Amino acid sequence: MVTRMAISDLPLFQALKSKMQWHQVRQGVLAENVANSDTPQFRAKELKDFKFEDHIGRDRVGLETAVTKVGHINSMMRSDVGSDVVESDMFEITPSGNNVVLEEQMMKVTQNQMDFQAASTLYTRGMGLIRTALSRSA
Repeated sequence: MVTRMAISDLPLFQALKSKMQWHQVRQGVLAENVANSDTPQFRAKELKDFKFEDHIGRDRVGLETAVTKVGHINSMMRSDVGSDVVESDMFEITPSGNNVVLEEQMMKVTQNQMDFQAASTLYTRGMGLIRTALSRSA
């Protein structure tokens, strides 16, 4: 019996997908920081840094949730990244106890968008190279 593996299941592409998911979750965390910039006692949050070595070669063995109803969350959207949200150490704290610095958060948002775009471009171009190589060999 021959088993086939999708091109997107290669470890490098899995790591790039994980990186893009990390950036999506981080964007949400940063947006929450910006939205709560005037909330008393709110503490800015951040995700633990993404490390490719934690994701390359990682086996995807385990139980997956079954989608039994249309309203259920798709298992592809599930991520263990959300557990890596930590309180961010900020230097400035307002009299109300809030430590969000809007300028810093906006710079992080911009950097996050650029990093997501870079990972997305690498993924897209890598897939294109493999498809080109496979089409010429056939």
